Order: sequence, then structure tokens, then C-alpha cells
Amino acid sequence: MPPAFSIVIPCFNEEARIGQTLRVTLDYLAANAPDSELIVVNDGSTDGTGAIAREKLESARVAARLLENFPNRGKGAAVRTGLLAAQMPIGVFSDADLSTPLEETPKLIGPIANGEVDIAFGSRALDRNLIGVHQPWRREQAGRVFNLLVRFSTGLPFWDTQCGFKAFRLETCRPILEAAQIEGFAFDVELLYLAHRAGLRIREVPVRWNHAEGSKVSFFRDSLRMLREVITLRAKS
Repeated sequence: MPPAFSIVIPCFNEEARIGQTLRVTLDYLAANAPDSELIVVNDGSTDGTGAIAREKLESARVAARLLENFPNRGKGAAVRTGLLAAQMPIGVFSDADLSTPLEETPKLIGPIANGEVDIAFGSRALDRNLIGVHQPWRREQAGRVFNLLVRFSTGLPFWDTQCGFKAFRLETCRPILEAAQIEGFAFDVELLYLAHRAGLRIREVPVRWNHAEGSKVSFFRDSLRMLREVITLRAKS
């Protein structure tokens, strides 16, 4: 049985799937890590996401709570809100679509619990045989280009900074979380960049992953914004 951990799920206008996501997550925790906690961060949703989440959490068999960001601030802000509120020594965040199955969680929290690393994060790039359902070809190629640009711009040695499945030793990483400023989708890069500069131990871990429809990332608008944020990140350091 894995050690207790806090899992943070940020969500924005996810009424179509948040109920199923929370049911799966709560069942997983109850069966595998009953001393853990679930933190859902509703990032200013304008649909029924908050109401559905609140209803699901009321019947939870593990510690669970809903935090609200209003108005919408961005995925980075939502993730940091949840991780900074976490009560357990290890904090994990997962995308609301559960593209990486929760059964992969021990791959991340195990090395942290064993004292080997401070941050462990899922990667689709290290073993592409673990990808079940691929993204559309154009989006997948854009992701590869983005990660090459990240490596070039920041000097980070990682191949997939954007997989929405990451774990942190919170005692060590709290200063990084508090110092981070990017509120949009490039927040992953900033966290890894700050941690790398601080000399924290970071491990990229191959995980199973399946594309889920309904991404909140606009292919052109958000990709350009992410690139600007990454370039600015290196320029400010």
C-alpha cells in the first residue's frame, strides 16, 4: 500500500466529466491509500463543475475538500492553491481527465517516500509504447516541438514537462511553489526550472497515458502564450 499523500485535481468547466473523475479517484484512494486526501480546486468554472464536485465529495470515504478560485486564474494558480493547502508530506496533482491512470501513482510517490528524489513527474516521451490513445497528430508534434524549445530555452534536461501528473515532497518544494508566478499552462516548466536551479532532485518517470477529448488548451492561442512564458522565464533569471 502506498504512503498517504494529497492529490490535487484542478478543474475549469469540467461538468461533463468531473463526477466520474471524482468517483474513480475516491474509489482508488479508499482502496489503496485510505489515509490520503483529495483536494479539488474549482478554478472559477461558469458551469456546474463546483456543484457536482461538492455533491461527490460529501459522500467521500476519505478526507476530501473543495477549494474555489474566483474568478478564473489559470491552471497554474489552481494547482499551487491545492498543493499549498495539502496536509500530507507528498502532494500529487493530476489533470481532471485522468489521462494518466491513478494506478501509476506509486511510480511517482515511491521514489519520494524512499528519499530518492524531491520531485517525480510523469512522462509520455520516455516510453511511447505506454501511450494507449495518442493525441491528434498535429497536437502531438506541436508538443514535441514545444519540449525541444523548453530544453533549449531553459537548459532543463527533461523530455516531457507538460504531462499533467506530478508529485512533490512538499516540505522541500513549498518555497518553489510560493515563488512561482506563472498562472497559465506553462506553470509546469516554471516549477521544474525553479526546482532545477535550486538543486532539488528531480526524476522524469515513464507512465501510461491516454488522450482524452475536451482539452482546455487552445492549440494556437495557448501554445503561443506558453512559448512567451517560457522565453520570459529564462530572461528573468
